[in-house]
Amino acid sequence: MTEFGLEIAATDGAARTGVIHTAHGDIRTPAFMPVGTAGTVKAMLPQSVRETGADIVLGNTYHLMLRPGAERVAQLGGLHKFMDWQRPILTDSGGFQVMSLAKLRKITEEGVRFRSHIDGSEVFLSPERAMAIQGLLGSDIQMVLDECPAFPASERDIETSLALSMRWARRSRAAFAGKPGQACFGIVQGGVYPHLRRRSAEALQEIGFHGYAVGGLAVGEGQAAMFEVLEATVPSLPADKPRYLMGVGKPEDIIGAVKRGIDMFDCVLPTRSGRNGQAFTRQGTLNLRNARHAEDLGPLDPGCACPACRQFSRAYLHHVVKAGEIIAAMLLTWHNLTFYQDLMAGLREMIAQGRLSADSGSPFAP
Repeated sequence: MTEFGLEIAATDGAARTGVIHTAHGDIRTPAFMPVGTAGTVKAMLPQSVRETGADIVLGNTYHLMLRPGAERVAQLGGLHKFMDWQRPILTDSGGFQVMSLAKLRKITEEGVRFRSHIDGSEVFLSPERAMAIQGLLGSDIQMVLDECPAFPASERDIETSLALSMRWARRSRAAFAGKPGQACFGIVQGGVYPHLRRRSAEALQEIGFHGYAVGGLAVGEGQAAMFEVLEATVPSLPADKPRYLMGVGKPEDIIGAVKRGIDMFDCVLPTRSGRNGQAFTRQGTLNLRNARHAEDLGPLDPGCACPACRQFSRAYLHHVVKAGEIIAAMLLTWHNLTFYQDLMAGLREMIAQGRLSADSGSPFAP
């Protein structure tokens, strides 16, 4: 069986490129994970996601435990079989969704009790239950349960929350019952306070994880603050383990984070934008609802090889977006995910050639 691990092929400043080995195949880094929250990347077939260049997708404990239920997924052969994705899967523990979606939540030392946003039923999620759910799903990378305080928050509140998250991290790690090739990642918290971030990183290393995520960012603190947090946090993380920045983000955020040593990313932005008529291109972000595209026979992005760019004009894409046709979401999502994967491939190449720190740092720079 494959053992989980990171193999670094090249570095360029703090940036690095390599491969993460998992039970369901390799992940080329830096990597972007399309978000498949409920067992599907919205508007995409699994083989289409793979064709964009994605090595791994993300699923979510909170959503899958509520519907269709982790036990049911396990009975049906596990999440890989259930969603027909035979590549690596990372599952978020659900902590962020409990904070952002759940109703009437009550956090205690034991865990969090809340009401489902779907039907109002009462649910209890503990660190042990979060890991058990991820084990039933069979994901390759499983995240500890943490508390995600809202932004902004005082230093005292963040410090109290951080202490609870570190206790939950220890319990999550103890409950992880992974098979060869599977991994458990700790999550660094600490708000925008560098000394708390370093404290969190040190506490997680004492526990010992296969990889380390940076959570609690991209919640309104702004890019400059996010980069400051990364500059304070990443040097405190072990160089031989994967580093994952959760919920980020915009292309320029990803480039800046890669330069600061991050290996993995996820964000709903490319898929959500695709469903709302927005496209990321090498020439900038486009709103396909804009009337200026109505008679434009040119491709969406001349440098892109996705079906939206190869087979259709901007005029057609404008038409189906304005008409609310399902194909609009399909084509623009496919394009945006391809753009993101092209961005990651370009970053990997630049790091391998030692060019990322030497110029603008963007594969799409003019």
